[in-house]
Amino acid sequence: MRLPVHGPGSSFSDLLRSQEPELLPGRELHGQVVGPEGTTVLALRFADGVIMAGDRRATEGFQIAHRSIEKVFEADEMSAVGIAGAAGPAVEMVRLFQTELEHYEKVEGERLSLEGKANKLSQMIRANLPAAMQGLAVVPVFAGFDEARQEGRIFKYDITGGRYEEDDYHASGSGGKDARSSLKKRFRTNLTRDEAVKVAIEALFDAADEDVGTGGPDLMRGIFPTVVGITSEGTVEIAEDDIRRLFEELISERREQMVQPETHTVDVRRPHGEGG
Repeated sequence: MRLPVHGPGSSFSDLLRSQEPELLPGRELHGQVVGPEGTTVLALRFADGVIMAGDRRATEGFQIAHRSIEKVFEADEMSAVGIAGAAGPAVEMVRLFQTELEHYEKVEGERLSLEGKANKLSQMIRANLPAAMQGLAVVPVFAGFDEARQEGRIFKYDITGGRYEEDDYHASGSGGKDARSSLKKRFRTNLTRDEAVKVAIEALFDAADEDVGTGGPDLMRGIFPTVVGITSEGTVEIAEDDIRRLFEELISERREQMVQPETHTVDVRRPHGEGG
């Protein structure tokens, strides 16, 4: 007779918890902890899927801790996660999340559903709550292509692991409010991929203009936001040369708007009935 197997099954987190629990994110800390903070990430839907983008700056207090940190990561072939909050724990959580999805696929022989991925990330954020209460909050944005629904979907979270789905767009981080305001003005349904990429970088540009923690395009150092597109064909990072070109065009447009003189028209027509 075959005996039942008791173990973590398809969950890598449960396996790690049973073998090396000290390696899990969110382990107990003592005292207030301060470290580099990731700032602004966003996602928006377009006709064939979803775009995710993030600036490259990490701050520590009023200083720039890192100018070219990566904040947008491929979770698996059909999804991506953008990090905001404490950079160290966030990257650690993303790596565990990536391993979790890979482990599930190997054990079960199929990919976890997009809904299941969103729930799994929610559990990891909840497990990080003790660290979040001591200053190491992680508040990511998760997005991907839902193969069952054949559409892009976007999920946001709070520090307790609460999961909420956004219909069209969302932005998180210190510049999130400014980015959302920009997205609200420019978003429309059925954008093409190229149009959505342009909307995304304009939102990050507007956020950088208002928020000191958000890094804008650095033309001198060649540092630009990370932008990925997710469709039924998978996750693809937008080429840096394309991002550079779009920013150069945007800066040129904004410069023209700033220097263009105002024109005033004066109506010199005589009142009706006046002779002349």
